Amino acid sequence: MSARPAPLESIDVGDIKVTYLPDGDATVEAGTVFPAANDALWEAHRELFDADGKLLLTLGGFLVETGDKKIVVDLGFGDMTVPFDPVGGVFTGGKLLSSLRQAGVEPDDVDIVFYTHMHLDHVGWTSQNGALTFPNARHVVGEGEFEFWQGVTDEELAAVGPHPEVVQAPLVNRIEPVGDGALIAPGVNVLASPGHTPGHCSAVISSGADRAIILGDVVHCPLQLADGDLRIIFDVDPDTAARTRDKIAAELEGDPGVIGADGHFSGSAFGRIVRGTGRQWVGL
Repeated sequence: MSARPAPLESIDVGDIKVTYLPDGDATVEAGTVFPAANDALWEAHRELFDADGKLLLTLGGFLVETGDKKIVVDLGFGDMTVPFDPVGGVFTGGKLLSSLRQAGVEPDDVDIVFYTHMHLDHVGWTSQNGALTFPNARHVVGEGEFEFWQGVTDEELAAVGPHPEVVQAPLVNRIEPVGDGALIAPGVNVLASPGHTPGHCSAVISSGADRAIILGDVVHCPLQLADGDLRIIFDVDPDTAARTRDKIAAELEGDPGVIGADGHFSGSAFGRIVRGTGRQWVGL
């Protein structure tokens, strides 16, 4: 069966509700974005590919409802379709706000926007017509992340980062840095997870004995959880990203009750790591 984008779905983490908000999807050439992988690996996992033989990645964000607070973690790709020739694919967004409304929340209701990082497919709904899409929300990101992208001059790197006018300019004087371990809302803590970008962070959701980790771009493909050398070309610091990935994967594996949440996985955004012949991701 061909891969399908992850749907809008919710889980309960104790008293906290986490909902995946689809925005769109991306199709890419697997061998281009993961150059270390061989054809045999991909052939054994055709369930990750669409009908045209392209690796399918879901694009979207997460709504976290805790107490009276509503947090959106990552803002998808935005309302556009863009061919991305360097990876032989197409990125398409446009559904995040309708997904949010389907979950019963309006943009004005959102208290916090938390960016795991600022690649273009995670910041797409930052603004509309020059104004912030979530006008009443605090906008937070890991320490050093916003400043890193302001200083980028390399054209190829800048092409996958936040747009200077559409994303960076509206956030000046509104973006707040948060450090490892910071509590941004009841039961929602920051987990520094650098490597993919310098200030990349994940979000740990905790309520009672239940936990979940919203991974951000620690992992793009479930096969990376089993193979630490399966690195994506978009990592700014591949070695640090690999160490971060292994550390978080080991934590998920060590406690089978902890749910992982990944906005790029097809099929389901939520799952757990189980141990078989190696680490295996099993969607909920």
